[in-house]
Amino acid sequence: MKAAVYHRNGDPDVLCFEEIADPEIAPTTVLIRVAYVGLQGGDIYNRRNTPPRAGAPHVVGYQAAGTVEAVGEQVTSVRPGDRVAGFAFAGSHAELFGVDQQHVYPLPEGLDFAVAAALPVEFGTASDGLFEFGRLKAGETVLVRGATGGVGIAAVQLAHRAGATVIAVAATAERLLRVSELGATHVIDYRNEDVVARARELTDGRGVDLVLDVAGGAPLLGACAFKGRYGLVGAASGVTASVTFEDLLTNGLTVFSFMFGREMGTDRVRRLIADLMRRAADGELSMPVEKVFALSDAAQAHAFVERGRPLGRVLLKARG
Repeated sequence: MKAAVYHRNGDPDVLCFEEIADPEIAPTTVLIRVAYVGLQGGDIYNRRNTPPRAGAPHVVGYQAAGTVEAVGEQVTSVRPGDRVAGFAFAGSHAELFGVDQQHVYPLPEGLDFAVAAALPVEFGTASDGLFEFGRLKAGETVLVRGATGGVGIAAVQLAHRAGATVIAVAATAERLLRVSELGATHVIDYRNEDVVARARELTDGRGVDLVLDVAGGAPLLGACAFKGRYGLVGAASGVTASVTFEDLLTNGLTVFSFMFGREMGTDRVRRLIADLMRRAADGELSMPVEKVFALSDAAQAHAFVERGRPLGRVLLKARG
């Protein structure tokens, strides 16, 4: 098969499009003929930081959608020809993607591959951050930092549909208008406004019930109400920050984080993803796609994600 691989860590140009061996099929493996890859923040991080095994090219990539090509002898959940999305911590940037059956999600009728390739991680992470861990309820206010990335856009829609007031933080008028159309009640341009002060103003000085921080950087603890919750979901900004116990004690804050990828094979999350896929197929949820690259142009796609600040997701198209 052809795949986008790297032999060493570094900038996007370390990615090469090469012929490599097909994935091995273990008893619980589902082999997916990839249609689209949804480029993830973790893919960028791994290309820069996760070393390949000695003497072997590394196929980067978390998530893709396509058609089941073959299955291992113990697989009972899907069969060849089924339309699915798949998740693994490596391997999506290829014509064939080998995934354990617990991380394969059948697509409902009406959900196309391009949407499915940008759905499980994005909407699942947002849902867990808002509801499973963030305990968001109708009538509460949530501030979404990094609201124009994949998880941020998912969070805006899910929170809005759950009856929350949504404050979206991002940059540029065009991008903020787009998240308003997707359900944000208020928007804050972090380049031109003081986010904490503006959040306080929008809540009549009370502060927000929940911050879902997808971007990372200097914490926005001051935006939280007394006994508010602060969810650390991502660190796309690349800025390292810290807080002290005093920062939390003063306002009785709860800080939480989680790693959604480690739960994607659980029954709970499989049910969650199935529900999110159904809602997307029904047109209730959507994910803007900024640009589609050929799989052979994976290096250019990675560079675009790093430098172009895409709205929503960037996809790699693997076949016709």
